[in-house]
Amino acid sequence: MVDKVDIEMRWEPLVDPFLIDRLDNASHRLHAPVRREVAMEMNGPCECSTSYYYNLFWDEDRVRLYYRGMHALQPDGTTQQTANLAESTDGMHFTRPNVGAIEVNGSTDNNVVWFDHGAHNFSVFRDQNPACDPEQRYKAVGSGADSDNIQRLYGFSSPDGVHWRKIQKKPFSIPGGFDSLNVAFWDALRSCYRLFSRYGDSVRHVRAVQSCQSEDFLHWTDPLQHQYADGAPWEQFYTNATVPCPGAEHVLLSFPMRFVPDRTRSTEGMDYPGEGISDAVFMTSRDGVHWDRPFLEAWIRPGLDPRNWTHRNIMPATGIIPTAPDEWSMYVGENYGWDTNRLRRVTVRPMGFASVGAGPAGGELLTRVLTFAGKRLYLNYSTSATGSLTVAICDPDGHPLDGFDEMSPMFGDELDAPVSYDLSSVRGTPVRLRFRLKDAALFALRTGD
Repeated sequence: MVDKVDIEMRWEPLVDPFLIDRLDNASHRLHAPVRREVAMEMNGPCECSTSYYYNLFWDEDRVRLYYRGMHALQPDGTTQQTANLAESTDGMHFTRPNVGAIEVNGSTDNNVVWFDHGAHNFSVFRDQNPACDPEQRYKAVGSGADSDNIQRLYGFSSPDGVHWRKIQKKPFSIPGGFDSLNVAFWDALRSCYRLFSRYGDSVRHVRAVQSCQSEDFLHWTDPLQHQYADGAPWEQFYTNATVPCPGAEHVLLSFPMRFVPDRTRSTEGMDYPGEGISDAVFMTSRDGVHWDRPFLEAWIRPGLDPRNWTHRNIMPATGIIPTAPDEWSMYVGENYGWDTNRLRRVTVRPMGFASVGAGPAGGELLTRVLTFAGKRLYLNYSTSATGSLTVAICDPDGHPLDGFDEMSPMFGDELDAPVSYDLSSVRGTPVRLRFRLKDAALFALRTGD
């Protein structure tokens, strides 16, 4: 019996090998994001050179950005970590609202929304659970040290994203090492809360990622350590920045900051302590436990700025923000530890993290056997001025079906372009798709009516 997959009418981004059966003179490619403007500099009154751990999401008419700040230096020389809020109406320029929620140095005239346990890495999401209590519409996780100086993970809730309380006094009963940005969200497809957190792998001696689930955001399953395909190296994943892919939420995307502790660039004349360097990588999963890493190269490199070649830099924020019909924005922390500490916006095309492509000589992609529910095929693709893309509908043995091997070549750059075939007669029938690409890239496909 031929193994097949039903793609129904959902988008299938080519970010993993899931649909790929064979590539001939074509390749599976990772696409780096484009660096854009600095979205925010960490120079506010409750911020410092180590403000970090950014997470953000659209909240009705604005983008809300949560991040670690700091109280101003206290008389005894200590600082107090805070959770701060910034907002934007376009995802490009952020301001600090005066929320009046927490007193800092005798005044509530600030953008601080939490302090105490959890402020170190306060990670917020708007709860999309249909059964969510409106008084707990916003939820968060954050860690704090207990009396034995062990990091524990706590849960928080808020009716408005500004005024917060702990869901319970005690921490979650989850083992792990939580002193980085942990990520939680409501998974509508699986009807549960998901939590992605860090643990220390005692066998491989690396920082790694684990995940667990909950029906009520209080009681969590035992965490499962992430598994990778054979041949993928175990590297230091300091954070994970896991999100469902917008428009294809059955695919989880993760953007770990990869920490390399045994490499240090010279900082002579720069007066900055600390060892190690870092960048960000890209990986995907369809169940949250087994992760594909077909691309072992960096998703984004430190670049030309020497202040990004010091430890704990190039940390992706958690969240993907659509900022235009043809643009998704993400954000990366730069210059950590420096007086120029900042958050930079980067962009990708929608579902454009990876593609199958071929050069001018041409190449071919043959999918695995699949079924679908729509009567039209739609493509997210790009070609050069002389490039092209064609598709044939084939039987499970790879032979074109009558009437489905002749089409005018497509060329251009489109996010949701219909293919000329009427597929009504083969809906629900096991088929393969054969793409012929010439100086072209295919990012994603779907069927629809």
